[in-house]
Amino acid sequence: MTHGSDIHPSAESNGQRLARLRARHRWTQQRLATESGYSLATIRAFEQGRRSLDRASIVLTFAQALDCHPTEITGAPYMPVQADRDGQAAVASVAAVRRALMRHGRPTRPTDAEAATVNLPELHDRVAEANQHRQAAALAKSGAALPALLRDLQVAAELTEGDTRRRVFGLLASGYECAMQYLYKLGHTSDATLATERVLWASRETGDPLRVLAAHWYDAGEFLSIGEHDEAGAIIDDALTELGAMPSPGPEAVSLKGAFHLKASLNLARAKDTAAAVRHLGHAQQAADRLGEDRNDWQMQFGPTNTALWSVSLPVEMGHGKDAVARAEKVKLPAGYSRERTSHFHIDRGRAFFYNGQREQAVAAFLDAERLAPQATRAHAAVRETVGTMIRTRKRGELVELGIRLGVV
Repeated sequence: MTHGSDIHPSAESNGQRLARLRARHRWTQQRLATESGYSLATIRAFEQGRRSLDRASIVLTFAQALDCHPTEITGAPYMPVQADRDGQAAVASVAAVRRALMRHGRPTRPTDAEAATVNLPELHDRVAEANQHRQAAALAKSGAALPALLRDLQVAAELTEGDTRRRVFGLLASGYECAMQYLYKLGHTSDATLATERVLWASRETGDPLRVLAAHWYDAGEFLSIGEHDEAGAIIDDALTELGAMPSPGPEAVSLKGAFHLKASLNLARAKDTAAAVRHLGHAQQAADRLGEDRNDWQMQFGPTNTALWSVSLPVEMGHGKDAVARAEKVKLPAGYSRERTSHFHIDRGRAFFYNGQREQAVAAFLDAERLAPQATRAHAAVRETVGTMIRTRKRGELVELGIRLGVV
């Protein structure tokens, strides 16, 4: 067991970073309260670490008031603690993945050996394996595989023509999505944004309208993450309009439409439009019922299970712990469901329990998430802030040990 005297004094809460940003503006706490719309008592509780500053909508409100990026409050990206060897391995490839993204659209200047070994079936298998790492939240394996894979896909895109070239760009778009998720999970949001742009560019080269719309699902998420709700909403509305105009949509289009309704519900929840968020969740449920099965088109999971998981995420986003806990208890995950998505469900459960005052259950849920996806859970901004708040207000052995692995103590 770890005792309070072992807690590292330099661990910062989101509230401490908020206080530093406020001081940079030479604002008083009262000025921040006025500009953000929160009470002075709430500002003090956040800055003193007595209240968890983990909800994205609140972080975005402060980021907009202080004209900063949300990560300046959340502290991302995070460096894994030295004892976390898998975490260290996961971040080791960030620079190499970034370099591969930067080379998109540039002449590849392949060697003779590279030009002679372009093999579409092999590239297909390697992309499938990268997506398996993505769904398993195996960040170290993703980082190790992506730089060479992206390079080989870029070479193939330059050297092929016609339908083969379009198929290669479909694989390249999928590879960029894997890079985007890898970087996003590790808190490298600017690099993840770069990857999202590459997804869009590669998708356009496929000539597949649905593939392009699927890329815009991620594009909307970029604007959502920085609080540009109107821009995110415009992208979503345009996609839903295009999908709605299809006379006889197949299952891929129905799945994509449902996914956009889920994205709309999240965007509106963070924009604090609860009624509209619930309405779009209902539309997503209708699409899921129409499909009657879980699909994974373009590695974008949608169906009854994912809609049920989002029904938990939404009240968590709005801070409605009791509702989220009640919904989580009804979720039945099928055998073999994505470790990445299952771990995120446990994170949502943990946050719901925390909001509902059930701290022991919150810790247990976070530990469930960590067992499934260690690096993704330890780098998750809301987990780090929530666990840090629990430690500051009530130190317990298992909780503190989790905090040490997260690097928040």
